[in-house]
Amino acid sequence: MDAKNRDAYEDLLVSIEANQNKLNLLIAVCNDSQLRASIIEQYETELTEIAKYRVTLTHQDPSLKAAIDQLIQKEAFPTNTQAVITVTGLERLRLFNFEGEPSEQEKFLGYLQWTRESFMHYSYSIVLWLSTSIEDKLKTKAPDFWSWRKGVFRFISRPRDGVASSEIQSIIGLAAPNFESNSSVLLPLEDLQALIEKIETTKGKTDPSLAALYINLANVYRDRIEQGNFLDYSKEENLAIDYLQKAIELQKISDSELDLASSLNNLAGLYQSQGRYEAAEPLFLEALDLRKRLLGDNHHSVATSLNNLAELYRYQGRYEAAEPLFLEALDLKKRLLGDNHP
Repeated sequence: MDAKNRDAYEDLLVSIEANQNKLNLLIAVCNDSQLRASIIEQYETELTEIAKYRVTLTHQDPSLKAAIDQLIQKEAFPTNTQAVITVTGLERLRLFNFEGEPSEQEKFLGYLQWTRESFMHYSYSIVLWLSTSIEDKLKTKAPDFWSWRKGVFRFISRPRDGVASSEIQSIIGLAAPNFESNSSVLLPLEDLQALIEKIETTKGKTDPSLAALYINLANVYRDRIEQGNFLDYSKEENLAIDYLQKAIELQKISDSELDLASSLNNLAGLYQSQGRYEAAEPLFLEALDLRKRLLGDNHHSVATSLNNLAELYRYQGRYEAAEPLFLEALDLKKRLLGDNHP
């Protein structure tokens, strides 16, 4: 942890320790999921005299108050002891909803503004973790809630403007076989795109072997998003989608049906993360149909597809459609793995 982050950490720790059983709303800002996780683990370890709890916001009900109330009902909350609740998951709430409803982030911010007064009966520290982009929205969309903060603690993380060459060795090998890579060498994103264009020019854009290349690239951008290493969230998410679409086009003409099912499933997952449910559903259904036809009804990949489709319906509130799929996936997993499998 560098000096600036160390100072922010010490200030956060003091703010939690100094609270005297009153509402203590603290905002922690960090764009790097790994750095955030390490900071949370560190202060939870150091706060030996304070009860520690965690809450993760969900897609289904992105309400901070509802999440905390559910935690209190579930846990034996201390009455005369200091406590801190760490809240995460806000960065995973969707920015867009293409079906006319407010997005998950909009719902979250609306709940904060509408329920501000109800937070007063909480008598402990609440550390709300968010990204810099969400911090800006919080100030403007929930100004009353923002005014109640007792401190804002910003942790600096540096987005990676490149990809470790060791992660894409198979890609580099196609265009630059003599390149020596190791995990410390970062290939700039612009160079990565140039590398892809060179391979496409050399092989031709309809070469079936490019499908594996596109899948690798889609995974690179998806991992950057999930790990907080992105420079531009929307741009890199759309690149992951574009490369999966290219892979699917090639897999359809090369009869790589099992790989095609996986690509359809992954593309549907990205559409779902954007709230594009109508685009995701036919892809999940096609992947499920392919897996059943190729693998039979009693394969773990079929159970995965059933579960994914059920999750999509659950996000949409289509519970009657989701329930039988969850039950079928559960029954299949029990038969394949036994009743005592995690």
